[in-house]
Amino acid sequence: VQLQASGGGLVQAGVSLRLSCAASLPTFSDYVMGWFRQAPGKEREFVASISQTGIFIDYGDSVEARFTISRDNAKNTVYLQMNNLQPEDTAVYYCAADAGVGVGRRVDNYDYWGQGTQVTVSS
Repeated sequence: VQLQASGGGLVQAGVSLRLSCAASLPTFSDYVMGWFRQAPGKEREFVASISQTGIFIDYGDSVEARFTISRDNAKNTVYLQMNNLQPEDTAVYYCAADAGVGVGRRVDNYDYWGQGTQVTVSS
């Protein structure tokens, strides 16, 4: 199993980025997919999650209304559209897969993790 996140970079405040996570899961559509982030010296933080068919979506309080999670089950890929980025969004962003039922916010809900992609937002 491999989750490959990409799309991070160094950007100025106010711009947008789209992260992608390509997953080599046995059946991608069986998994809840999530995005988390971790800033230096801080705990890993829930960003967003999406259910297997995309019907149920959840966002962390700090990103709701700016970030959008989506998935393409035909491409085994989950996306995170990030708009109006702010310096406090600077972190390593991780995608994760959960074989359970229901979207979850806890790190220990998730069974597989990608390597992370760095997002740095300058003011």
